[in-house]
Amino acid sequence: MAAIYSGIYPKLKSAKTSWEDKLKLAHFAWISHQCVIPNKEQVLLDWVSHALVSYYNKKPELEDEVVDKLWAYLDNVIHSRRLQNLLKSGKTIGLSFSVAQVINERLSEACSQKTQQNLGTVLSCSSGILSTPSLSIIYTAKCELLVDLLSKLSKLACQQLASDNTVGSEVFSVLQLTFAQYLLIQRQQTNPNRVFGQVTSHLLQPCLLLRHLLTVRSWTQADDNHVRQHLSKEIRNQVETLLQAGLFQPELFSSYKEELLPEQEFQEKKKGALKSLLLPVNTVQTRLATGFCEPAIHGAVVAGSVSLLYKLFLDSYCKAENHLVCFHMLSRLFGCLRLSGLQQEAREDTLSPADWSTELVALEQLLNLVLSSDIYNVASDRIRHKEIQFGFYRKLAQMLMSHSQASVPAWFRCLKLLISLNHLIVEPDLDDLVASAWIDAEVSEPRTKKPQESLISTMFQTYSKLRQFPRLFEEVLTVICRPAADELRLPVFSAGLTAKLRECLLELPPNQILDILCLFVEKCQTLIVPAVERSADMALKLLSLSSVLHAFLFNMRSLDDVTPSPVVLRTQSLLAKMQKGIIQPLMELLQAPRRQEEKPDLWLRKASDSALLLVYTWIEVDTLFGVSCSKYVSPAAEIAGAVSASAARHGGISAFLPGAEEQSWERVMELANSFTSTSKYCLELLTVQKMKMILMQTKADLQALQHAAAFIVESGRSSMSRRESEPWDGDITAISDLTYPTAHWHLVISNLTILLPYMSLKDVEYIANMLLETLVLAKAQEADTDTESSISIGKISLGLMQSSFLPEMKVLHCAFLTSLIHQFAKVLPSAARDSVDLPLQQLSAGNIPWHEEILAACRHVDLLEASSENKPLKNELSLSWKTLEKVAQCIILLVKNGCPVMLKESQLERFLGLLEIASLLKLDGLLPSDCTRCFLVLLSLLANTRASVSCSKPLLLKFLSTCCHLLRCLQAGRNANSVFKVFHASDILEAVMTSQLTASKFFTDILTVPVWAQYLQKVQAFLEDFLQVIIERRQSVKLNLEKFMSFLVSCKPDVGAAKSKGCKNWNPAAGQLLLMAFTTLCHVVTLYLQQLPEKKLQSVDVASALLEPVVLQMVRTVEHGLQSNTQNQPLPVAFIPSVTTLLKADLSYAVKKSCQIELSGFLEQPRIKLYQKFYSQILRELPCAGGNLQFLQSALQFLTVFCSVPELYPGKETAVTVVFAMKKLLTDPAVTTQVIRTMEMELTEVLVQLLGNCSAEEFYAIMRLVLQGLEMRNIWQQNAKEVLSAVMLTKLLLSCPISGDKEKAFWFASPQIITALAMQTKEACQDQSLIPTIVIPILETVAALLRQGEGVLLNPHHVALAFTILLTVPLDRLKTEDYRGVFLGVHEVLFSIVQCHPKVLLKAAPSFLNSFHRLVVSVMHEGRQKGDRGNTDEFEVILKCAHLVERMYTHIAAEMEDFTVFSAFIVAQYVTELQKVTLHPAVKKHLTEGIYHILDLCIERDIKFLNASLPAGVREVFKDLYSDYNHYHKAKKQGEEKYTA
Repeated sequence: MAAIYSGIYPKLKSAKTSWEDKLKLAHFAWISHQCVIPNKEQVLLDWVSHALVSYYNKKPELEDEVVDKLWAYLDNVIHSRRLQNLLKSGKTIGLSFSVAQVINERLSEACSQKTQQNLGTVLSCSSGILSTPSLSIIYTAKCELLVDLLSKLSKLACQQLASDNTVGSEVFSVLQLTFAQYLLIQRQQTNPNRVFGQVTSHLLQPCLLLRHLLTVRSWTQADDNHVRQHLSKEIRNQVETLLQAGLFQPELFSSYKEELLPEQEFQEKKKGALKSLLLPVNTVQTRLATGFCEPAIHGAVVAGSVSLLYKLFLDSYCKAENHLVCFHMLSRLFGCLRLSGLQQEAREDTLSPADWSTELVALEQLLNLVLSSDIYNVASDRIRHKEIQFGFYRKLAQMLMSHSQASVPAWFRCLKLLISLNHLIVEPDLDDLVASAWIDAEVSEPRTKKPQESLISTMFQTYSKLRQFPRLFEEVLTVICRPAADELRLPVFSAGLTAKLRECLLELPPNQILDILCLFVEKCQTLIVPAVERSADMALKLLSLSSVLHAFLFNMRSLDDVTPSPVVLRTQSLLAKMQKGIIQPLMELLQAPRRQEEKPDLWLRKASDSALLLVYTWIEVDTLFGVSCSKYVSPAAEIAGAVSASAARHGGISAFLPGAEEQSWERVMELANSFTSTSKYCLELLTVQKMKMILMQTKADLQALQHAAAFIVESGRSSMSRRESEPWDGDITAISDLTYPTAHWHLVISNLTILLPYMSLKDVEYIANMLLETLVLAKAQEADTDTESSISIGKISLGLMQSSFLPEMKVLHCAFLTSLIHQFAKVLPSAARDSVDLPLQQLSAGNIPWHEEILAACRHVDLLEASSENKPLKNELSLSWKTLEKVAQCIILLVKNGCPVMLKESQLERFLGLLEIASLLKLDGLLPSDCTRCFLVLLSLLANTRASVSCSKPLLLKFLSTCCHLLRCLQAGRNANSVFKVFHASDILEAVMTSQLTASKFFTDILTVPVWAQYLQKVQAFLEDFLQVIIERRQSVKLNLEKFMSFLVSCKPDVGAAKSKGCKNWNPAAGQLLLMAFTTLCHVVTLYLQQLPEKKLQSVDVASALLEPVVLQMVRTVEHGLQSNTQNQPLPVAFIPSVTTLLKADLSYAVKKSCQIELSGFLEQPRIKLYQKFYSQILRELPCAGGNLQFLQSALQFLTVFCSVPELYPGKETAVTVVFAMKKLLTDPAVTTQVIRTMEMELTEVLVQLLGNCSAEEFYAIMRLVLQGLEMRNIWQQNAKEVLSAVMLTKLLLSCPISGDKEKAFWFASPQIITALAMQTKEACQDQSLIPTIVIPILETVAALLRQGEGVLLNPHHVALAFTILLTVPLDRLKTEDYRGVFLGVHEVLFSIVQCHPKVLLKAAPSFLNSFHRLVVSVMHEGRQKGDRGNTDEFEVILKCAHLVERMYTHIAAEMEDFTVFSAFIVAQYVTELQKVTLHPAVKKHLTEGIYHILDLCIERDIKFLNASLPAGVREVFKDLYSDYNHYHKAKKQGEEKYTA
């Protein structure tokens, strides 16, 4: 045969043979073992390579189809397992360099959009060549070809990213491979100039464009997931590595220095050395300037590239002695930005807003790098370098000031960075900075507001540290007093700025604060107040100055008894001056009589706002100082006779403000009340202050308190009734018509504890109604994303509902519930609303005195209801309870008569909204009558309403579920038994079940939807809790349960003919409900029976007598349901818990009756058959249940009970049958590791019963099943699920208590198990997709095996096998979730060895240290400092891993004394890795704390050894570490030891 096929090669070379035949022959020759050609593989590769090269060199003319097949043949050969096996065996096979050239040319054509033909195959060939070392030599031996390939692939990737098409993985996976190959070659290059030339000539531009497009692309779900999540990040990192190694090698630094430093500087350094010909900076600048991409994105690409190049430059060259070179590099790179043109007074309009944002972000990144690298040293720059850096930054600041961009967040951040570098950079332009970045800045967007606040906060911090705060606020005052840029300025202080101001004021000397206040008061007094009349501009300035005075006085440190007397006197003087010089003139201005029809001007509104704000501030501060400082004398006391006796007695505001007559003050109040702004809000604050002052007196004026409370509520009533409001940021000066309702509501709710006792009942009801209305609107307000930090009416109301204060305010709680019931009644259809007999209408009747015992205490407040005081309290209380009884009977009657209220979908939705609000009430804290009212409302909604046919069924189920849930919550309350004053327990159960069975006919077609299962659970939970309450009350238990049982027995779960023997009319929804009710009743009674003491024989008999008919009826219902179930259809999930409960009841009944264990003693034969039928059906369905968790958990719970009685197994089935079914379940592809973890407890419980009752032979069979799954052929045949099932069964077996022969058998097999796990891990680690499915479960199983094997696994070799697993598992390039699982698994295995096998540990110390060191290295790699930390969840995982490393270090130091000899080695490993990375501070903190404990073990000789043996760079790191150890840790430890007994 061999001779026949040996003539193939001449035919391949022959021109007479058609190309179709040649390709067939070549394919046959490759796969056939019978074809003998010397060096066949190389010959065939050469043939196809030659054919393709010749075609592209225009020699033979070939059809496109033939060319496609030639490429496909080459691709198949390169990727074939045959070729890989030959290469592994050592055979030499190669390709010609011309193939690489052809591939590069094809990619070049694809880049120029000439043709995309064969592109996928060409890319696949490239991938195969690059990933095969003996083939990749055609690129690695000729670096130019590899550079060309990388350039072409980068351009191809850029084209894909720039287009609107979806991004595939072909180009990017090859590109990533090419980058990896080039970086390997790049590191081996010895000529840095050549590498620099290669990178700048061919790679710099495409790489920078590629990085930019990867960064800015808006990825979609259609794009390849691997590219989006992993390759894009990996390629960006590779680009950075390539550029750093290519452009900034250490050998090139002298060229950079020569080019960047001024001539004389360099001559001093080089002392006349010859100049290098290489101009690296100029070369890079030229490449950035030339158009290598579309003009539209060129500026953005350059802006993003400049900061990257500067970062890489600093990473390579930034040392203390090179800071000047680094600065000059900054100035040259800044010259590449379009911003640099603005310094030469270029036209501003050349930059669009988007361009400004891009350029300023680049500048911000550059300045950030300067700041973080500490390049700018103020003293060094001034003394040595003639302030060259300062001049550069100063020009930057001038440019930013002259081109204000307050709409761009980066503009604020750049200014902040300049201030952080040196505040003198912006000092000459401080007034412009204050104006353009703060006072006159139009900033409304949160993304811009945050950096603005950060800039101003930095200014505050800087000037407060320099003790130049007055200097800063002089400029603020100057800017405010300039002509306003706009008619309406934004408020001076936001909430965030006020908080920062408070921090600074607490640190400042009081005299500096008083200097600023005096400055502002004087300016107001001399310049503003005299000119404010009829001047809107002056009124606006006055409001700004008033807000500053308010902010300072409210946030400065209060005076106290230790405050120096001069400061107290100066403060008194300031307040007196403020009162006389500003407040009184403003009051006089506002008191001036005006015509009624005259419309108030803007100036009057702002003047009123300023005056009232200053009055409120003055009174609050004066009161506080008077209380906290005994040396303080209020200016009010100095004005004799200022307060008339009548005014003081009346308690008006004028009593607190000297110089204001009562009548005049009323005119001011009238004016202020006409504006819904700051002045009106301040009036309310003043009223609250007045109430506080009255309450502080020995005898409070009750009437004044009532008037004050009424005034505050009435003040905002009209604004609140308009239902128009906006969120408020808490700034008292930023109150407008739309934010006033929010501010008013905030004030009322915040001060409810003061106001409520003095409110009339009408006002309480108004507050309750408003609370409900605002809660209904809360969802719409919460949807607004811009109001996260703002206060909204909905948030305020929600906050009150969720607080613990509302239940304490009994009056409001009662009124709110009444209001809620009124709203429920309003939702009813109009026909139902007209019927006064309906439960909701009766409960919402206005003439019922609900909670008279609470409200009676408030009666004296409500003058309108004074006449009702004569009614006897007892009659009123009995009236309310009589009403409740009447409503209860009405609900029962309506259920019996079947007269429900029909609801539309919109009404259902409104009811659901109100029920959600009801759930916010603390139902546990309701008083008896409130609890009963609430119960009646919910029961009425559940039992007396029906949905129309057109309603959404899921919505109706949600409504019914919510009602059941809230009824259950009420039952948990302390006054739950109050319901039984108006109801018999059995009546409630009948009402609920009757209504639900009637409603169930709507749900027959949605029984498989999850919402149906949730509904069943809610009804079941309510029934279970209610039945439990009946038993716990011990009042008519038997009567109530018998009535409920007889009711259930009488129910017919069919749609039509009740007496029908067949299953045609069976309603499966009603059947499931009925079965659920029987199950619940059976479960509760069984539980009661089990908990009864043996002595109470009478109770046992009663419960047993009750249980027996329930069980019989359940059997009938289950059998009926199963008959209606179609053949070969899965079991209804609802049936499984019922049968489980039934079996439990039977077993419990038998135990209590002390029956024999024989089955016939306690189970009837039909019952046994039912259980066996269920068992068989479940075993059949279990392996194909997939991810149906509800079924799986129910089925496993049934098996747990069933397997506890081995006699129940049908036929010859044993425990092995069940384990086999479980194993098949675990091999199901739909059963993920997450699903297995969820049902791990149920699986363990089944195994516990199985292993506890099985024989030794059955256990041996189970072990054989497990070991078969761990055989290597499974993983080789890619049957990973088989391996996973065996691993999980092993883990579950370890959780089960076994003894005797079973225990011996398991531990006898354990060496075989651990060896198999080690081999499985080695294979699985070659495929990254198997990490979460195989490797992590193996690690968890090994950890459990080692823990359970303490004292049993005596052979050290078997334990040491665990290290083989740990050293195999990969810890890099994993997804975050996989990394977490692998890390925790490795750590747990190590910890198990440390704790349970210390003797083995000492013998295998090197393996232990290597395994643990891998964890340390991986945490250092993942926890290194990055510009953007990215996902906080990812970082949390890394932090947790770092904490585990710290814990292991601590454990080694504390528990393992014999490890002392390795302490120096551990430290050396740690600092060697630490030198390679810059750790994130939080990660570093954990690792450092851990290594400090190892340093505790090091003796002086170890420290000397480390200092002598470590390499130079690492030694510096160690010295820093050891210095910190001595300074922080050792000193603390010695201090603790000093006080330790």
